[in-house]
Amino acid sequence: MTIDPDSFRSVLGRFASGITVVTAVDAEGRDVGMTVSAFSAASLHPPLVQICVGREASAFAALQHANGFGVSILSSDQESLSRRFAEEDSVHRFDGIGYLRGDSGVVLLGDALAHIECRKIAGYDAGDHVIFVGEVERATTGDARPLLYYRGGYAQLER
Repeated sequence: MTIDPDSFRSVLGRFASGITVVTAVDAEGRDVGMTVSAFSAASLHPPLVQICVGREASAFAALQHANGFGVSILSSDQESLSRRFAEEDSVHRFDGIGYLRGDSGVVLLGDALAHIECRKIAGYDAGDHVIFVGEVERATTGDARPLLYYRGGYAQLER
């Protein structure tokens, strides 16, 4: 017996997750980015992370062909950036926002809680998504509270 999609989505919504913006450079040299909450560590030795990206996502083709990707872990005051990079229109996502370029050339969003630069080492089919695995080449941290996603909406940790 398979669980129906609405019930499954409801169950998964009970898992609070951090929010990231994943960036890459497409085949034409353009910056692409999208909001990704399906992000996690995969290994400490070697340092690996994984992201799950829907095949219909605007940045999917670029991520599939890119040699690497960047991850900006969003802080609690970056909800507007999460919404911006979750929109379907990918043309103007980087206009007017603060960012820097990592050593690999990918965009890393300014004031993020942390930045990770990865060399993509694998992609695995997973239903309507692909799981991309990246080996972490560089990482930096800031000091802020994380932006969370819980039960279909944004949430924040209370101190």
